[in-house]
Amino acid sequence: MTDALLPNGIKDGRGDSNYFRKGCNPFAQTGRSKLQNKRASLNQQIIKEMRLRAGAENLLKATSNNKVKDMVLLELSYVNSNLQLLMGELEELNSSVDVYQNTQETANIPLIALGLKETKEVDFSTPFKDFILEHYSEDGNSFEDEIADLMDLRQACRTPSRNEAGIELLAKYSSHLPLLESRFFSPNHQNGIFFTWYDSFTGVPVCQQNLSLEKASIVFNMGALYSQIGTRSDRQKTAGLDEAISSFQKAAGILNHLKETFTHTPSYDMSPAMLSMLIRMMLAQAQECLFEKIVLPGIQNQFYSLMKTAQEAAKVSEIYDHVYQSMIQMPIKDNVPLFWSTMAQIKANHYRSMAHYFVGSALLDHQLGPSDDEDQQEKTLSQVYDRLPEGQSPLDILKKRDERKCIGKAHIRRAIRGHEEALRIYGLCHNLSKMDALQDILKASHQRSLKKYSENDSEEEFTDYTEAPDIISKTEHKAEMEVPATTKGPLSVFSAKQRWTPPRTIRLCAEDLGFTLKGESPVQVVSLDPHCSAATDGLKEGDYIVAVGETDCKWMGVSEVMRLLKDVNEEGIDIQVVSMLDSNPPMPTKSATFCGNLPKTYSMICLAYNDDNKNPKSRKVTKKPSFLSWGLKNKLKSASTLSLPTEDRSSALPWNKPCPTFPSSSSYNEGALY
Repeated sequence: MTDALLPNGIKDGRGDSNYFRKGCNPFAQTGRSKLQNKRASLNQQIIKEMRLRAGAENLLKATSNNKVKDMVLLELSYVNSNLQLLMGELEELNSSVDVYQNTQETANIPLIALGLKETKEVDFSTPFKDFILEHYSEDGNSFEDEIADLMDLRQACRTPSRNEAGIELLAKYSSHLPLLESRFFSPNHQNGIFFTWYDSFTGVPVCQQNLSLEKASIVFNMGALYSQIGTRSDRQKTAGLDEAISSFQKAAGILNHLKETFTHTPSYDMSPAMLSMLIRMMLAQAQECLFEKIVLPGIQNQFYSLMKTAQEAAKVSEIYDHVYQSMIQMPIKDNVPLFWSTMAQIKANHYRSMAHYFVGSALLDHQLGPSDDEDQQEKTLSQVYDRLPEGQSPLDILKKRDERKCIGKAHIRRAIRGHEEALRIYGLCHNLSKMDALQDILKASHQRSLKKYSENDSEEEFTDYTEAPDIISKTEHKAEMEVPATTKGPLSVFSAKQRWTPPRTIRLCAEDLGFTLKGESPVQVVSLDPHCSAATDGLKEGDYIVAVGETDCKWMGVSEVMRLLKDVNEEGIDIQVVSMLDSNPPMPTKSATFCGNLPKTYSMICLAYNDDNKNPKSRKVTKKPSFLSWGLKNKLKSASTLSLPTEDRSSALPWNKPCPTFPSSSSYNEGALY
């Protein structure tokens, strides 16, 4: 495990160095970590008050004494008041977006990041040891290191670092959960393990015994961490904007996977309605970053460039308007911080005003000249407007100077009104009072529109009340969800949902071998001569061969087991087999028949054996591993089938390739099938 541990440079009281996993730093004293610690403290206070309220309500129902009822009602009023205050503090935390922004960020509108869900510690040690002894007939104490490693991995996931290493840490634990479910969580056996997670918005705890809540919460935190990476990016540089765009799109993709996979999560922050809103918000922020990337080099003061930029800004405004509309729907409105819906409303007005400013500038600053392409400008203008005032056409606006100026000034007026509305909304939200950068951007945009209007206004002109038409939103770079690669789930033979006999030892004699093997791994006996010595010794049809001599073969195929059985000498060899108690899985097509120590028939795959390898007789025999194995083959394919996750696996498997970012939906479904 040391290959995944890094020194943190902090000495403990004994003078020894402390260590933490790659992608995790529980000792970090950043603003984000302090905020997360405060969130954990608030969650504990909320659950305490909720327990007090539940006890008071139960007492109120049980008593008939009026004096006691009055005292309980008074206590309930205090408890409810405290809960309201705690909920308000939690909303303040969710509104604290400044700690997630880039430290040098001063010229961009702040973005919203999701806070990580908090959880309680879980002790796997005793339940897993008991289950290993009861179900797998092995000494659970021999797996102490692996269980401790798993618990350490889960603990590290509570404080992931805000970078790709933190994502990999969460992804690694997430990829282990389907394997844990398959090996230790039987539908017919309660192991006494409870997973408790707190709602990210309300702090209300949710506790379950199955792994569904654990899986969903880890996936949610992966999406939240991606959103924090996006907000931290330096949006004054192209590379930083690319990182932000990718992070928000991945956050949307992960949240969408969560929505499609877990449809009945008891925590409201992972309900379909809430996740749909969060997905829209992540995509809106990705689209905003795409717009910032377009305008980062500067906007050319040309007719076509200004019109194109206007439609891009209108697209950002349209998406944020949809986000705002979803935020004010019940019951999302009661759970989303007011700051979030206010920010969405401000951005919708701000970018809509920018779109009108760009169209107005294009019409006022660029008159149609003799060298201009009249048809192209007419086509561009007709694509910008959904409809025009009655009696006007795009060509009339372009050719007639007065019409062009009139429509241009109308767009600037709409831009001014929109900026004023954004500033008004800004002043209504007290959480925004600390965000001076946002106020400066809104004021600067408002002043720019006022200046443009004053440059083109004349006291001699009559007051014009022409209303500027709406601008059609259009983008050449639409934000899309990025879904990380997924892989198939674990094999299902050696799982907690299957029951079988303890391993039995069968003696095979060289002169009397007669049975047929089938299966990928493990190999199964499907045809047996009832008169052979192996059958007399207790071998049954349908048995799984788990060891040949001292070699574990639970993850060996037919051809590999065949090579081991060819080495049987005159004294014979012991094999270990188990019998399934519940049902027999379907038999694969690979097969080989044995009789008199020689294979009679082979499948084509069985014959595909590399003769350049060492002679099996001279091959080093590996130490017999445990009956259980986690499901990963070692170099000789002789690892046990329940060795709990170790750091070697994660260090060898890069994130987003063999090791899945998070388990696919097929992984979750397979657990229910077997």
